[in-house]
Amino acid sequence: MESNAVLATLQPNYNILSPSRFYSSSSSAATTFLSVFYPQRTRFSPPQYLKLDKQVLASASCRYAHEVKSPFKNAAVLSDSYSSEASELADIEWDNLGFGLLPTDYMYMMKCSQGGNFSKGELQRFGNIELNPSAGVLNYGQGLFEGLKAYRKEDGNILLFRPEENALRMRQGAERMCMPAPTVDQFVEAVKETVLANKRWVPPPGKGSLYIRPLLMGSGAVLGLAPAPEYTFLIYVSPVGNYFKEGVAPINLIVEHELHRATPGGTGGVKTIGNYAAVLKAQSAAKAKGYSDVLYLDCVHKKYLEEVSSCNIFVVKGDVISTPAIKGTILPGITRKSIIDVARSQGFQVEERFVPVDELLDADEVFCTGTAVVVSPVGSITYKGKRVSYGVDGFGAVAQQLYSVLTRLQMGLIDDKMDWTVELS
Repeated sequence: MESNAVLATLQPNYNILSPSRFYSSSSSAATTFLSVFYPQRTRFSPPQYLKLDKQVLASASCRYAHEVKSPFKNAAVLSDSYSSEASELADIEWDNLGFGLLPTDYMYMMKCSQGGNFSKGELQRFGNIELNPSAGVLNYGQGLFEGLKAYRKEDGNILLFRPEENALRMRQGAERMCMPAPTVDQFVEAVKETVLANKRWVPPPGKGSLYIRPLLMGSGAVLGLAPAPEYTFLIYVSPVGNYFKEGVAPINLIVEHELHRATPGGTGGVKTIGNYAAVLKAQSAAKAKGYSDVLYLDCVHKKYLEEVSSCNIFVVKGDVISTPAIKGTILPGITRKSIIDVARSQGFQVEERFVPVDELLDADEVFCTGTAVVVSPVGSITYKGKRVSYGVDGFGAVAQQLYSVLTRLQMGLIDDKMDWTVELS
């Protein structure tokens, strides 16, 4: 079994409290707690935890534990012994998952120098990482990230969805950002190891997915503007539910015609971290007005659709599905690519082209795609004060059909004739 092979590399070291049971991103107490019980570069046994003596807890940690808000139902309970398996499900409210970070057990880390190649990485306990204040990623934004998901099947096995596509996109982005990158095989194997080490955090079938976040960053110190001398590849994971608070209900977008997400010749076509900081201003203003997110236009003509803050856009008219062409300012989404292939296999005509904003006015349906949202129906779009609605009953027929095919394939409920999934056991 692949999971046993991965977990066999993790050897017990010493007693530790589960970091995920006492974690709070906003609590300095939690940070202190983790720094005491949670050394960074140590390999541990599979994700089960030793029972600690009550006096140890009282003297070393209980003064912190009561201050930390935990998402777990039984946060004070520690496991009695190590286990050689990671199959037991984590003790959380699976029915109430949102799209937020729940710290898990392990993360993966691999490093290399500028001009070098990444060598074998290792699993470490999830926790804070150390960076020099002059790290390239902190000073000059030299960083990329990816996003993909793992799903649990009814038989307990786990499916990854097109991880090699994420690996290829990261390599393309790394070339643009003057960074070395893991090979496709290194990327995929690292994802497999990380998922299997955190297997108990993969939600039960139909309850959500395990979101996988690979990072590539210039971690070496550099003062002058130049590529960093060292790079870190890191993967962490978190169980998630729906991205939008509406769930699979229609979302409401507003078209932004003054601020822009990307420019020709820039980095809009790669998944660099700076692209996302640039959308926060418009997105925050839109959410304050009650909208779900922002739809951006091109910055030259200010009339062609580009994408939503973190997902691609599709417009349906009859049997024709149109989506903005990839031309350097739009991220080549893997879900976008998959939906195009699924739509064509279902008999739809798909056009990748310049899509004028005016076409929204008489569209039959509009929907978004992305790793986080998968397929999200758009209920309305507001442009220059005019609101256009696309029905009130949830998914349109086309979006529903495509969503059903894609998600059933991702979850292993239908045969994978596309050869897109990778099964772990």
